[in-house]
Amino acid sequence: MSQPVELPRWMDVALLPAVNLAIALLVAGGVVALVGFEPLQVLGLLIKGAFGSQAGISYTLYYATTFVFTGLAVAVAFHGGQFNIGGEGQAIMGGLGAGVVALALSEHLPAALMLPLMVLAAAGFGAVWGGIPGALQAWRGSHTVITTIMFNFIASAVVGYLLVNQLKEPGNMTPESRAFADSARLPGVHDVLARIGIEWPSTPLNLSVLLAIAAAVLVWLALWKTRGGYALRAVGFSPDAAVYGGIQPKGLVVMAMAASGALAGLVGVNEIAGVHGRLIPDFVAGAGFAGIAVSLIGRNHPGGIVLAALLFGALYQGGSELAFEISGFSRDMVFMLQGLIVLFAGAMAQVAAPALFKAYKALGGGRHG
Repeated sequence: MSQPVELPRWMDVALLPAVNLAIALLVAGGVVALVGFEPLQVLGLLIKGAFGSQAGISYTLYYATTFVFTGLAVAVAFHGGQFNIGGEGQAIMGGLGAGVVALALSEHLPAALMLPLMVLAAAGFGAVWGGIPGALQAWRGSHTVITTIMFNFIASAVVGYLLVNQLKEPGNMTPESRAFADSARLPGVHDVLARIGIEWPSTPLNLSVLLAIAAAVLVWLALWKTRGGYALRAVGFSPDAAVYGGIQPKGLVVMAMAASGALAGLVGVNEIAGVHGRLIPDFVAGAGFAGIAVSLIGRNHPGGIVLAALLFGALYQGGSELAFEISGFSRDMVFMLQGLIVLFAGAMAQVAAPALFKAYKALGGGRHG
């Protein structure tokens, strides 16, 4: 049986994902050609739709903001030795937290107080929803993959019940809350730019993009620059060795899952406070599951996750444009491309590693290592 190839860090983090992405694009191009479309035309229109205009860039960044949150959520849990598939439910509960606080307080508090409270509520509700499976894993041995999947369904049912029976706006047939007061609306980027004299098209992109950047930086600092982060990664890498070194894994498992849930909960800030201005059902729309792919492609590192989130944001936005530009091109083709990227970045991530390692050695790499 062949042994796994140990690539240099820079190749494992940067080059291998790029090669896997290129392979996925080549395979997708072949499939596109087989169904009667021109691969280069499709790729060109996808890139143009995602980055070819101010509106396209804004929508790409808007989608990427959500994927940064969910990708970081998966990565933090992964470094603690857990596989969190509950980002969807944690994001839903985060939206519930932000929405409940806004409905209760937005008519009485200024934006300077209201918006931070919504951020804290979204993170807090998500943290609780992620921490419970973490506690069940730590003290009862319940596998987080199973419990987080189940908690997705519970979260959806809880929010659905509340929107139908408790929070629905009177006289509105749609199961959604009343609109928040202006103090609970996160400013759009186009509004901020307009204040300094820059014209920008109105899009859903809002200031939560800055929150996503801050979250990525804080996760990097917490995991790689603090003693707690070192302990968490030690538990994820080898729980037995961590215990031998004096680290107690149970509390760290709960902490990792709670932090993971808090990050996923911030999706509610982007969607509920930044876009909809009211609590609505199904605002997550699969972003929690997409975060798994984003984290895999980003090699569970905040920098890689930001880049992977931009890639998926471009796929979402560019795919929408393709449906308008090319007759007969459906969103299913975009989902196929996403699936291939996940396949080559996840299950087949190491397929290209031996060839890359041989090329690296042939070029003289590692002679002094």
